[in-house]
Amino acid sequence: MAAVPDYESVPPVELCKVFDNMNAVGECDETAPPDAFEPDVQWSWWGPDGKTESFVPALVANLTDDNEDGEIDLCDTPDVVVVAANFPFEAHIYVLDGATGALHFQIPPFVAYTITPAIGDIDGDGLPEIVAGNGPGFGGPAHFMAFEHDGTHKWTASEPWEHAQGGSIALADLDNDGDVEIMGGQVVLDHLGQTVFVAPDQIGLQPINTAVTAADLDGDGDLEVVLGQSAYHHDGAEVYFDIGVTPGFPQVANLDEDPEPEILVTNNRGLTLLEHDGAITYVNVKPDGIWTALRPAAIHDFDGDGLAEFSVSSASVYSVFEPAPSPVWSALIDDSSGSAGGTAFDFNGDGRAEAMYADEQQLFIFDDLGAPLLTVPRSARTLTEYPTVADVDNDGSAEIIVVSDAGFDEDQTAPTVQVIRDVEDRWIQARRIWNQHTYHVTNVREDGTIPQWEQPNWATLNTFRTNAQIEGGEICKPEPVG
Repeated sequence: MAAVPDYESVPPVELCKVFDNMNAVGECDETAPPDAFEPDVQWSWWGPDGKTESFVPALVANLTDDNEDGEIDLCDTPDVVVVAANFPFEAHIYVLDGATGALHFQIPPFVAYTITPAIGDIDGDGLPEIVAGNGPGFGGPAHFMAFEHDGTHKWTASEPWEHAQGGSIALADLDNDGDVEIMGGQVVLDHLGQTVFVAPDQIGLQPINTAVTAADLDGDGDLEVVLGQSAYHHDGAEVYFDIGVTPGFPQVANLDEDPEPEILVTNNRGLTLLEHDGAITYVNVKPDGIWTALRPAAIHDFDGDGLAEFSVSSASVYSVFEPAPSPVWSALIDDSSGSAGGTAFDFNGDGRAEAMYADEQQLFIFDDLGAPLLTVPRSARTLTEYPTVADVDNDGSAEIIVVSDAGFDEDQTAPTVQVIRDVEDRWIQARRIWNQHTYHVTNVREDGTIPQWEQPNWATLNTFRTNAQIEGGEICKPEPVG
């Protein structure tokens, strides 16, 4: 038997292989100075040939052998994957070097500019693939398309995604058989692009899609497909729950005192919270009159009390809520368009996550009272994009990736992609991956492999649509400060 490497003596940037099965989450020891919010644009990128507009979040994964050692692993520089389009919205996928923004390659086939791709090893070859959707984005169906890590076309599925407007793709091993399933809207495919099942539309939502996710809601080990007002067992043969609430974006986390997960549904009538079995806790609530609209939420511990809160936007405010729900704070924004979301990250390692949001004019990072710590100009008529956080250059410090489009005046004032860092790289290290719209850390390993047995995120990190800190190659969680 080979000796076990002494990982504690190796800096994180030298760990080339994933060794943490995510069965446990260690404590974080590193902290950053409280004044570590002096932003610097590390690099920016304008899409070529007029394809300068991006309406979905940028993704991060290792797709290229940057150190030329014959392997693609965590010792290579992560890559930023962006969907960029021109008017009338012919879009391509572009793969950029995470350290410099240099273009590695463009994937030739057109893709839908409104669909967020997903990245993961769907065929077990040890290398991540990119799964996207084609079609016009608005006004017609799409088909799933899979590409190898180098952009080579792998397959196009025959099953149409009938309402592919603003949707996103997610990856999970739903039945724990070692083969990855692909989800988009109400469609579930196997890793070869063959149809597993097609669920009914969410009534009251179509033709606008949200962001499907997967979670073991009933505790039997395999995963349910969670659409919002409904959830289905892994093969679609049986409905897990189907209730008549207003449909919307589903987020899964532990938001009460029992150990089971809850489903937070953010919809165009307010906030809905469901128990793990679909029982209604509250429905279409607007705390203090805040109308959250149809927008994805982020879940994290924002105030350092060891319990999860959630953040979500409306047209004029971005808010953090206790699960009750009750507002913790609200900050003014300007975002009357789209279905944009936010995220969070504990940049200084003090146990309190900073919330962030990109509206039509600015990227904001907020402190635990809702005051802006930094702003960075951008332009957008927002769709389903949000800022992403990852260590994109493998330097041991987190960066923020934000995309832009032409905005309502059709005069694009910000680059297609901007990567923001602290000017002295003092932020805590994030994972080097963000692979899909419903990213929740335990859904993917850092090398892009999809876990055969996904660990319940609500039992450990209890976050959703946020990234985790890492130290020594392992996920860690700061101690609460409250």
